[in-house]
Amino acid sequence: MRDDTHYRIASEKEMSKKEQKPAETIIEIQDMLPGGQDARKRRRRSMHFRRNWEFYVMMLVPLVFFVVIRYVPMAGNIIAFRRYYPGASIFGSENSGLKYFKMFIGQPTFWRAFFNTLTLNISYLVVRFPLTLIFALLLNEIRTLRWKKFVQTVSYLPHFISTVIVAGMIIQFVSLGGPVNQILQYFGKDTVHFIIEPSWFVTIFVTSGLWQSLGWGTILYLASMAHINPNLYEAAEVDGATHLQRVLHVTIPCILPTIATLFILDIGGLVGSGMAFEKVFLIQNPMTEEVSEILSTYVYKMGIKQNLYSYATAIGLFEGVINLILLTIANKTVKWLTGTSLW
Repeated sequence: MRDDTHYRIASEKEMSKKEQKPAETIIEIQDMLPGGQDARKRRRRSMHFRRNWEFYVMMLVPLVFFVVIRYVPMAGNIIAFRRYYPGASIFGSENSGLKYFKMFIGQPTFWRAFFNTLTLNISYLVVRFPLTLIFALLLNEIRTLRWKKFVQTVSYLPHFISTVIVAGMIIQFVSLGGPVNQILQYFGKDTVHFIIEPSWFVTIFVTSGLWQSLGWGTILYLASMAHINPNLYEAAEVDGATHLQRVLHVTIPCILPTIATLFILDIGGLVGSGMAFEKVFLIQNPMTEEVSEILSTYVYKMGIKQNLYSYATAIGLFEGVINLILLTIANKTVKWLTGTSLW
């Protein structure tokens, strides 16, 4: 009885295979016909979409965000070349050509904001970029997993603190009765009203920014270091390389593409204000406006406070063009030096 059942099942399998063969043969013949390869690619794409449609649905959220928030507003740049009145057409009421570009180019206040932006961003980049890399290398050398996670957690937390809270903390720390002045008094020094001293503004901005971003900036470096082949370290150790030599000749060359990419992106944002607007706007005051007025705060005051929308849009467009030029130059230069580039 068992032999009969086994024989019947085997026969049914053979019959099903024979029935499938003609279908497979037909598909193979169709692929050989003109346009058959294209049909085969379409079938594969269709099968791939049916298997992974959930991921494509998840991609819709960031895609819609970028289209609506990033790309659609670009159409508003047209008012940099047209005169715009509140309540009129969003694309302006009359053509103005390059009038608003000539206006801000001739304004000393614009150039003061422009050079202040460069000063803040270059100072921040010069301090943050190497320190972030060094901190990532130090974290990578920690062998105790619990201690490493603790250090990472503590260094990541400031990134998630609201800029409004950070600005309030800065004002309280450097106030006349704050911890910084109390330490100065303890050592017999005179108190300094840091928040209204123009000479201290860049230092306050860079220091607070470093505290916020030092840990968060190591994520990409650590992710890149995690993919380094351990055999390279073992081979260097066998050759007699010291700990520092392994870092210099193994770790850094392996993460050089990541370093180059982040450097290019940083150079591309030198003229932009990025996330600096909120902090600068919250801690600046009339006493420090000479050094704290940057392009984003200048655009805000011209556009929102004084209703010069076309003028402010022209400045924003100019800022974007300069950043694009800097990004292109940095990309070409880094590609020539290291062979790594964004495109």
